[in-house]
Amino acid sequence: MTGKGPRDYEDLIVYMNGEYVPWADATVHVFSPAVKYGAGVFEGIRGYWSEARGEMLIFRLEDHLKRLEYSQKVMGFERIVTADELAEPILEMMRRNAFTEHVHIRPTVFVEGDGESSAKGPVGVSITAVRRPKKAFVETGCRAQVSSWQRIADTAMPTRVKANANYNNSRMAALQASKDGYDTAIILNSRGQVSEGPAMCFFMVRDGRPVTPSITSNILESITRATIIELLGNDLDAATVERDVDRSELYAAEEAFFCGTAWEVSPVVSIDGMPVGTGEVGALTRKLQSVYFDLVTGVTNDDRGWLTAV
Repeated sequence: MTGKGPRDYEDLIVYMNGEYVPWADATVHVFSPAVKYGAGVFEGIRGYWSEARGEMLIFRLEDHLKRLEYSQKVMGFERIVTADELAEPILEMMRRNAFTEHVHIRPTVFVEGDGESSAKGPVGVSITAVRRPKKAFVETGCRAQVSSWQRIADTAMPTRVKANANYNNSRMAALQASKDGYDTAIILNSRGQVSEGPAMCFFMVRDGRPVTPSITSNILESITRATIIELLGNDLDAATVERDVDRSELYAAEEAFFCGTAWEVSPVVSIDGMPVGTGEVGALTRKLQSVYFDLVTGVTNDDRGWLTAV
């Protein structure tokens, strides 16, 4: 959270290697491979306080933890911390913090000790949650820049998984966009086609149909992206086309938005200084936001089993 410091978190409880400790005590040694080389994987999971139900709801918990298992496998950790091992500590950590507002939950599995970059263990686990209101961009839309930084290729880094070190790629694109006066970036892959934003997936609308880069465009296999595709198709009768997207096609978009755990559904109102459509948030994007937020906050029935009550 930009601009936040330790005092914003000092009242929080963190799960750390089997114990529930104060925020200030949740530490990793500076010489660990997790710090030196980014040898860790994580998940971003949303917890939504439901005013309608008077309880905290965690969105797609099992799906996120299954992906975390896959990430550990790809990264070659000496043991896999399973979804079953993590589910109850997440719920208990949430209970101890007694949140009554939206939060961002981050379970992280990382390599401790003093090993080199190829070390597979020992494996440590932390689970944090911080208060996280909606981004302003959800309402106002954001201005995106096509970055000069290229999305890492799956032959260089495991782009499908949430590996800590991958996010240096996103960081560079985000820093450039900020320096150049934009809110965020759109990153192209090695083929010169649209991949994703810094830590979020990209959708646009052309000829009234949602379009998003395919899984083979070096994107994260995003759970929010999969959610959006299902909601668009089943709830809004707007089936998504998954395909390659060229840079020049961005300027023909009628609407555009980013999606992700942190970005939720955030409209894009301009790209490279050119308005997307009318330059205002599009009608389909607004309808999608309404369906999405009603679902995750428990206003509508969860027929898919995506919500876990704390």
